[in-house]
Amino acid sequence: MAEQERNTDKGKMTVLKIKRRIAALILICCTVYVTGLSGMKTQMREVQAETKEPENLYAQSAVLMDADSGRILFSKNGQQERAMASTTKIMTCILALEYGGLDDKMSVSAYAASQPQVHLGAVKGEEFYLRDLLYSLMLESHNDSAVIIAENVGKSVEGFADMMNAKAKELGCKNTYFITPNGLDASDEKGSHHTTAEDLARIMKYCIMDSPEKDMFLEVTRTSNYQFTDCSGKHSYSCTNHNAFLQMMKGALSGKTGFTGDAGYCYVGSLKDKGRTFIVALLACGWPNNKSYKWADTKALMNYGLEHYEYRNIRQDVPTGTLKVYHGVDSQNPFEPETEIPLEVAGTAENWSILLRDDEKVNVNWEKKKNAEAPVGKGEKVGEVRYTLNGELLKSYDIVSGCSIPEKNAAWYIKTIFRLYFLQKV
Repeated sequence: MAEQERNTDKGKMTVLKIKRRIAALILICCTVYVTGLSGMKTQMREVQAETKEPENLYAQSAVLMDADSGRILFSKNGQQERAMASTTKIMTCILALEYGGLDDKMSVSAYAASQPQVHLGAVKGEEFYLRDLLYSLMLESHNDSAVIIAENVGKSVEGFADMMNAKAKELGCKNTYFITPNGLDASDEKGSHHTTAEDLARIMKYCIMDSPEKDMFLEVTRTSNYQFTDCSGKHSYSCTNHNAFLQMMKGALSGKTGFTGDAGYCYVGSLKDKGRTFIVALLACGWPNNKSYKWADTKALMNYGLEHYEYRNIRQDVPTGTLKVYHGVDSQNPFEPETEIPLEVAGTAENWSILLRDDEKVNVNWEKKKNAEAPVGKGEKVGEVRYTLNGELLKSYDIVSGCSIPEKNAAWYIKTIFRLYFLQKV
């Protein structure tokens, strides 16, 4: 009896130990789970911190653009229309380079001579070479130089404004309207002189990347100091570049400042580093006495681009397969009702790289016809490959037929039957 009780007690102890071990195991699992979950949350927070977009910018409108593709990498009210002050002069400069000659003589009108400060101080009747006026325009931001250029290149300020608006439209600037060549606040029956941060960045991209005169544009806007005289040699002038950003960051490429009462402080600038070119455009970036706000915003946006965006090859091989063609000529199986032809993607390069953040992924989708009726020509489009990022189309390629297939018509049947049944017997 005592032995039986002892065995019972041992059994109870064993069960109790097992329960304790199970409880301990559950506790360990819960601890590991909670710790792991906490670790995961920490990692997520670290990733979010790593890709956190710039905050607390002073500018009321700001964008960061990839100058190679024109893709907007960051935008704060980027499509809001605002006055842009002397950042206007990048358009004046590039049009003067494209439509004028550097050694062209530019005469000064009374209207040009009457422009407010900041001005060169040109006098009615004087003449200057366009080359020299461009340095005056871009380094010192002289308002009279802008009008002299406009009146001589565009025949009038209004004529030059038409050229500016035509170029803006050509570049895809849908929310920009130019009235003056110098950016002074102005309005007419069509509206006020304005742009958007996105459009301003788009114009800068053209000036430094796409224009046939981009090299001269960069030469002018990167010059620190410049001296010149009027065409007669009687009056001497000196210009100093006021784009302080050129000395602020390694790789600073070009830029233009601006200020008016309506616009506030504005800036558009560019930077190149390790094959990447970024453009920053800022509008309404403070008013006096906050002249330095534009430099803080520019550096913040440029550093964001430099730290988070790298080139990645996104090209993918697409399994295009074949296309089933009905009633087409197949020399190997002449009387089969259908045949298949190979397909290929037209125009793809071996490598296609774009700037991407670590957390960005390009989606590649394709669609194509499953079948077609003959005839089908070689290179005929039967589908499309689409590369998209965040729902935005980056690029598309056509899926085309790799060979041609003629149609089986009455003449083909007669000729084929004659060859098979008569010529072979002969």
